[in-house]
Amino acid sequence: MSVKFYAFWRSIASFRVRIALAVKGVKPDEIIDIDLLKGKQREDSFHAVNPQMLIPALIEDGGQMLFQSMAIMEYLEETRPQPPLLPSDPFGRARVRGLCQIFVSDSHPMSVPRVRNYLTGELKLDNDTMLKWVRHWQNEALRAAETHLSQKPTGKYCHGDSVTLADVCLAGQVVGSGFFDVDVKAYPNVTRIYDSLMQIEAFAKSHPLKQPGAPASISH
Repeated sequence: MSVKFYAFWRSIASFRVRIALAVKGVKPDEIIDIDLLKGKQREDSFHAVNPQMLIPALIEDGGQMLFQSMAIMEYLEETRPQPPLLPSDPFGRARVRGLCQIFVSDSHPMSVPRVRNYLTGELKLDNDTMLKWVRHWQNEALRAAETHLSQKPTGKYCHGDSVTLADVCLAGQVVGSGFFDVDVKAYPNVTRIYDSLMQIEAFAKSHPLKQPGAPASISH
């Protein structure tokens, strides 16, 4: 099977899918760099791939395009069930998906480039006010997750002692929060789980700053 992956080193959504691909042992045959900072996502060539002009996107065996990180990861889970990234029981799957949504739906959209650009460009917010907005929503998600992760069935990881999609999304949240100087150490369960995850090769090698084209450090 051939896999074409549209991604960008800084994209947290791309980071999530990179982890899932690595966990599943899938190495893309082709990685197409869509530089969000240069506006490459708005070029006609990519608009033809994904009309929403967002990454990541994934095409397998020259078929139809898959879009949105959660949908791509669920597709990988369904087509490559081993090793599993969802629990076997209905409650466990629902809890993992709920944790994912805290990060993917409630926090991450508030900090993406198109939202930041709208706040500073259209609404004329200064950079410090824009960053205050981003950090507020990052902390809201981290506080909620910290409370959930202080309860069972949290174990070594978000749900028990096996890596799930919740851990993939938590890793993205922590790295993304770090890009905006949010103090994630204020959330000990989140930090503990993240530190454990980064000992896993699939997570460590997928880190944004370890991708081709990434700088040595990050700025807003």
